[in-house]
Amino acid sequence: MSLFNSKKTQIGGPDEMVTVVGAEAFIQGVLNAKGSLRVDGRIEGAVSEGRTVVVGPGGQVSGDISAEHVVVGGRVTGNITASGQVEILASGRVKGDVKTARLTVEDGAVFNGRCGMDGADSK
Repeated sequence: MSLFNSKKTQIGGPDEMVTVVGAEAFIQGVLNAKGSLRVDGRIEGAVSEGRTVVVGPGGQVSGDISAEHVVVGGRVTGNITASGQVEILASGRVKGDVKTARLTVEDGAVFNGRCGMDGADSK
């Protein structure tokens, strides 16, 4: 299943649970997503424990995100911590600090914050 019609931005196989926050949804509080999460609506609060968190082009998160892989195509106001990779797509807007092993920022994306990159070897 492709979330952005892109071969590189895919999550899960047929057995993986995917949680979707629809375009009309608004969540306030902490959201613990054990599997993968796609946000097309609005979340005010932290998102944690996710495997892959995708903020769609119309999605907004006002709070910190902690996951293995984070893809931002919408707006995030808060810090992002990813053990694997953070991708900020051309339509993405991030206002906050990013801590990850790998960071990809596409041409046209907006990133206002600091970035700390720790390789797998460094402690």
